[in-house]
Amino acid sequence: MDKIPSTDNHIHVDPINGEGPLEVALKFHRSGGTSMIIPNKPTWTVSPQCSFKEAMELVVGYVDEINQETEVQAFAVVGAHPAELSRRVDAGMELAQAEELMRGALETAQNMVLEGQAVGIGEIGRPHYPVSEEEMETHNRLMVYAMELAREADCPVQLHTETSSEEQFKEFAEMARKARLKEEKVIKHFSGPLVLPEENHGLTPSLIASGDVMREALKKGKSFLMETDYLDDKTRPGAVMGPRTVPRRTRKLINAGLLTEEDAYQIHVERPGKLYNIEIDF
Repeated sequence: MDKIPSTDNHIHVDPINGEGPLEVALKFHRSGGTSMIIPNKPTWTVSPQCSFKEAMELVVGYVDEINQETEVQAFAVVGAHPAELSRRVDAGMELAQAEELMRGALETAQNMVLEGQAVGIGEIGRPHYPVSEEEMETHNRLMVYAMELAREADCPVQLHTETSSEEQFKEFAEMARKARLKEEKVIKHFSGPLVLPEENHGLTPSLIASGDVMREALKKGKSFLMETDYLDDKTRPGAVMGPRTVPRRTRKLINAGLLTEEDAYQIHVERPGKLYNIEIDF
């Protein structure tokens, strides 16, 4: 296989605070990257007045720009980050009102998937920081609602949550069953190496592409996606991992004999193609 496919399952672009879609895509491509799954950034990173719909429409526009101007395939994932609710509550909004706003945002995301503008709902979930019990219950309700919307739209959800062990994966799988969404359609973004079915309870782990995580995962199996969670924020260069990481890590693992080219095809083409109902070319 002359060209090794490489899909970054969770990478941000941001022309306001970062380098923007074209520069990020070109860095990714020059390192061997072929496909990018791009979630919208939160509203507050755009402007204090930015609406949920505007933030989602921006990432759809960025994806179009990448597809038209570069050789990278880009796909949008749209949703409402759990911190959107927390910020509104912290600013004095009633929790019930904030929940209704979030439900409306998730419905907007579903509509964009149904219209073919996006391929998944995300990132959605619950905070990785302490909140009240009442607020956490609200986040959990919203997670189930997002999964119900994803089932109706036949698309996956990308979860942003606290660092998750087998216990949390089991909880998320139970949410999926409650929503009647296939467990594999729940993608745990920023996952550790929980690749065995008994560890992830049927969910799809999207592994942060560090050497340590990848090597640990590959001791157990190859059923995962890879991501950087690159933020594209000039005040935090390289955070979380740079846009070159996934293609470079994939080649290093192949050169080290830890992955085959067939494994890379499964991870970067077959699995995301099936989950997102997309055709990935490379």
